[in-house]
Amino acid sequence: MNNVQGIVLRSIGGFYYVEAADMVYTCRARGIFRRQGITPVAGDRVMISTKEDGTGMLEEVLERKNVLVRPPVANLDVLVLVASVCHPRTNTLVLDKMIAVAEKKGICPIIVINKSDLGDPTELEQIYHSTGLECFTVSANDPQSLIPLRRRLAGQICVFAGNSGVGKSSILNGIDPTLELSTGEISEKLGRGRHTTRTATLYHFADGYVVDTPGFSSLDMEQVESISKDELADCFREFEPYIGQCRFIGCAHYREPKCAVRTAVEAGEIAQSRYESYVSMYEAVKDKKEWEK
Repeated sequence: MNNVQGIVLRSIGGFYYVEAADMVYTCRARGIFRRQGITPVAGDRVMISTKEDGTGMLEEVLERKNVLVRPPVANLDVLVLVASVCHPRTNTLVLDKMIAVAEKKGICPIIVINKSDLGDPTELEQIYHSTGLECFTVSANDPQSLIPLRRRLAGQICVFAGNSGVGKSSILNGIDPTLELSTGEISEKLGRGRHTTRTATLYHFADGYVVDTPGFSSLDMEQVESISKDELADCFREFEPYIGQCRFIGCAHYREPKCAVRTAVEAGEIAQSRYESYVSMYEAVKDKKEWEK
């Protein structure tokens, strides 16, 4: 047997499909993982022992830089959040919840404003450019508009998220036509068979990988990945210059007087919709106890 490092592409029925040394090996995991409470997931960097017949044994899960519960995936570099200027118009609260989860998990959130050929993207651009987040305005119908985004995603492990109908599949197709995704949904080609409906799978994409997450919606991540009231402000990066300037130590930036964050909102330095999202999220968790997370 040879020991090599690889990456888990997907897991089905106790088998792990690991890409290593230009091959994909069908592996079992040693019982020690179950005893240690470790479940390998797509995106995990692993050490495997291999056989000439293309099978192997998963020996070690290397240190993760992040991991999500739903979708079950590790080591994400980029969360691509697709917003739409129309048909449907994006719910900024849902978008901001997803951004907050990415920030907490150490995943780089990127905003992609789609359908710029069908409506005016200015309002969304103003909101999200002011956050300091990377933003790309595109039209899935214009391949040239997708070139900067493709360059940004090259070599990354990324997952696309956004409300149904915002154009995720069209953008993916435009960046990498070999995916051949059905418009409006990820195609059967990417594993939507009845045995894999809850399986995250990595596919080659833009010299890196894209995670297909069957049955995944934007709500899954923000519902499963909780953020406490004490962590929340740190998940809004545009708050950072003002934190510490408030009148009261430990200011929640909620209803306290002489709050520097609220003053910045009133001055137009922080987008009103972003602050409203913060307040909505804060109100949802402010009375939760630690053991209720």
